[in-house]
This record gives sequence, structure tokens and C-alpha cells, in this order.
Amino acid sequence: MEGVVSKVLEITDQEFETEVLKADKPVLVYLWANWCGPCRLVSPSVNWIAENYGDRLKVTKMEVDPNPVTVKQYHVEGVPALLIFKNGEVVQSYEGAIGKQKLQEMIEKSLES
Repeated sequence: MEGVVSKVLEITDQEFETEVLKADKPVLVYLWANWCGPCRLVSPSVNWIAENYGDRLKVTKMEVDPNPVTVKQYHVEGVPALLIFKNGEVVQSYEGAIGKQKLQEMIEKSLES
């Protein structure tokens, strides 16, 4: 992974409004934690989405422990969690490990609507 510039933007509670709610295109918010085993399985898929959909979709990630405001505001109960925002609203959400194909379907569906 060394030397690879990730297209996934790491954000905090303070940046959430600017980077997600006021974004000019749909945003995937990936919520994760260091101690979360399934997150390690989901991360490569999130990176893949950023590589392949980065022109139409902003991909962000947020560590849950240091950012309790967003976690509470969107009632995130487990990680990994994925939220797709359009125009400041959650249009799709998913909690738990998700495969690349299912994540891709979720992204495609949100970009169509």
C-alpha cells in the first residue's frame, strides 16, 4: 500500500458538513474503527470504489471513535457502516461487512436515482 495515493478522503466531525453535506456530488461515507475486524475486509472495496467511481462520487472515511457527533447524529450502531449522501440527505445506508459486488450495486443504484 506504500506509495499509493488513496482517493479516499479521511474526514472528521468538524469537516463533515463541508465535505459531505455541502458536496456538489454524491458522497460515500465509510465509518470504521481500528479494532474492527470486518472493516479490514471492507476497506479494499471502498478503495476500489474510489478508484473506479471517483469522477462521479466523493469517497470519504471517518474513524468512529474520535468522531462521536456524526456517529450519534446518523444512529450508527455498528461498523463497518456505509452511508451514501445526496444533497445532504442519506439515500442509502448499510451496516456490516459488505462485498465489493454488493457495494458496487449500492453505488450504481444511488448514482442512477
